[in-house]
Amino acid sequence: MGDKEIKKQAVAKAAIDYIEYDDIVGVGTGSTVNYFIDYLKPLKNKISGAVASSIITQKKLEALGIRVLDLNEVSEIPIYIDGADEVNPYFQLIKGGGGALTREKIVASASKKFICIVDESKLVNTLGKFPLPLEVIPMSRSFVAREIVKYNGMPVWREEFVTDNKNIIIDINNLDISEPIKTEKDLSQIPGVLTVGLFANRGADEVLVSNKDGVYKMEKANK
Repeated sequence: MGDKEIKKQAVAKAAIDYIEYDDIVGVGTGSTVNYFIDYLKPLKNKISGAVASSIITQKKLEALGIRVLDLNEVSEIPIYIDGADEVNPYFQLIKGGGGALTREKIVASASKKFICIVDESKLVNTLGKFPLPLEVIPMSRSFVAREIVKYNGMPVWREEFVTDNKNIIIDINNLDISEPIKTEKDLSQIPGVLTVGLFANRGADEVLVSNKDGVYKMEKANK
C-alpha cells in the first residue's frame, strides 16, 4: 500500500470515533470514504443505518450488511462523513471529482454535522486548481458551456460519464474562485445547471487531515 493510501486509511479510521450509538450516518463517495465504509462494518448493529450519497456507496454498504435508508425516510442525519477534492482554510470545498456532487450536497445539507476527511494533499489556500465540476442537464450542455466562458472559465465536458441522476458533468478549469459563496450562487443560477461542486455556502463543520505524522483536526481560519 502506498503512502497516500495509508494516509487515506488513517483519516478514515479517525472518523469512526465520531460515530455514536444509534446514529444515522450519512456516507459520502470516493476512495477515502471506501476505507471509512470498511471501518464502519463492525458498527453495523450499533448504528440505526446509513444514508448513501451514491449508488456505488449504497452497494458497498449493503455488501457489508449495513442497513441503507432512503433520505425520505429520515428527518435528520446526525453526522455525514465525506472526502473532498480541495479544502480551503474556511472549510469550503470542491467536490464532485467522482461525479456524485448532487447527492453529496443533498445529504450534507440534510446533516447536522459534516465531517470532511482528507489527506494533506487536498489542502489549498484558494479553491480552483482542481477543476470545478457542474452537474448539468444534457440538453443544456452547450449553452452552459458558453455561459461559463463569460466567467472566464474553460469548460470541459466529461465525456462517457453519466451521473446517478442520468445527467452529465462539465468541469471548469482556470476559474477564479476567490469568492466561493458568490461563485457557487452565480453558477447555480445558470439554467440547466443542477448542482455546482462548490460546497461553500454549506461547507464542512470539521476537517480531519492526515499527514506523515498522523491525523489532526484542522483549525478553521477567521474571515
